[in-house]
Amino acid sequence: QVQLVESGGGLVQAGGSLRLSCAASGHAFSSYAMGWFRQASGKEREFVAAISWSGYSTSYGNSAKGRFAISRDRAKNTVYLQMNSLKPEDTGVYYCAAQKSYGGSDYDYWGQGTQVTVSS
Repeated sequence: QVQLVESGGGLVQAGGSLRLSCAASGHAFSSYAMGWFRQASGKEREFVAAISWSGYSTSYGNSAKGRFAISRDRAKNTVYLQMNSLKPEDTGVYYCAAQKSYGGSDYDYWGQGTQVTVSS
């Protein structure tokens, strides 16, 4: 069982930056690949970024490429999402998730989410 808790969300002006954190606890977290997703009000959940258990492989959704960066600190059991050049359309609830096999479509554990609001 893996427990995930996101933090770092908030209100920021367009063009600003935020860093989200996802603290994990539980069995064998370091062996899990991790991902970030977001969901805007009235829209479907969208893939943002993912990172392999080693941290050597990453992938990004189209909206995140060139602006966001995912990283992990295995010693701290934490995954980060650095978001730069934020736009109003980045507004939404951001979730982190854990999966046993990097690159798959299914995730095994989810956090409760943290709200990000970007004002114009």
